[in-house]
Amino acid sequence: MRSRQRGGGQLGLILLASQVFQMGVENIPPVTLAVLGLNVYLFLVPNVPLFQACISVQQAYWRGDWRRLVLSPLHHLDDWHLYFNMASFLWKGVKLEPRLGSSFYACLLAVFSLLTGVIYLLLEMVLSEITQDPSYSIQCAVGFSGVLFALKVLSNHYHPGGVSYVMGVPVANRYASWVELVLIHVTSPGTSFVGHLAGILVGLLYTAGPLKIIMRTIAGFVMNGYHLQSFCTLIYGCLSSTMGPRVHPQNGHPYTGGLSEDEQYEAAIRASLNVKGGSTQRRQTSYGFNIPGELTPEEIRRRRLQRIDHFD
Repeated sequence: MRSRQRGGGQLGLILLASQVFQMGVENIPPVTLAVLGLNVYLFLVPNVPLFQACISVQQAYWRGDWRRLVLSPLHHLDDWHLYFNMASFLWKGVKLEPRLGSSFYACLLAVFSLLTGVIYLLLEMVLSEITQDPSYSIQCAVGFSGVLFALKVLSNHYHPGGVSYVMGVPVANRYASWVELVLIHVTSPGTSFVGHLAGILVGLLYTAGPLKIIMRTIAGFVMNGYHLQSFCTLIYGCLSSTMGPRVHPQNGHPYTGGLSEDEQYEAAIRASLNVKGGSTQRRQTSYGFNIPGELTPEEIRRRRLQRIDHFD
């Protein structure tokens, strides 16, 4: 996330394309590839001017332009801003999407994007009030890096004993996000310190706070766990459809090596909606999930709870 400026060139786009093809398009998970493509598309063919996409207290809160919560993470200042963000997102997506599952990962990106913007606004409002400096309320920021910091916290959470290299310096994973936050702000003063901090806080809300529990609770208990799952699947389907149909081998998802805790939880939710045994017919949705036929709400709830209990 950066304070609004302008710059330009195409070398960043060339380097990003080179990195994508070097990795191999077929080796990039579908949601990661679709979100990367969306960011590149909106950079090349922006649907609104940059000053109408950036987020600030003045524009979003005072003037009620809440669409900026959606627009700001998807727009970038210049090709280098886009390159560094998308190159980082590419590697994080390759690691996280197979672990979490594509539909849940798409839902997670949507939640992280919105929450990062909300917390950014709250932090700017608090700073403006504490310092009595109105400039915090008019600082306008864009970029995907706030979401990237949240994903970095999540990635480091799954690899707590590892080491990350921040600008060539080895740092324990548990401290890497904080070290990177400070170093980026020192070496690149134009970046949004508050925006990056907001991303870290969102990541912590998920790994150490209530966000993960809230998302799981909604997925597991509200409306028999169907509507949130359908929402996540809808996001996944919309993103995947932009990249065309993808063929998966019979022996499993090409990007997944085994079921993680989160994948098992998502599978439990899907399985709780399936009829096990019997001759009840199932109907196939357009996104590949089996939805039960004629089951009573009580029967669906019983099967769901029976499944979910194994993953608590």
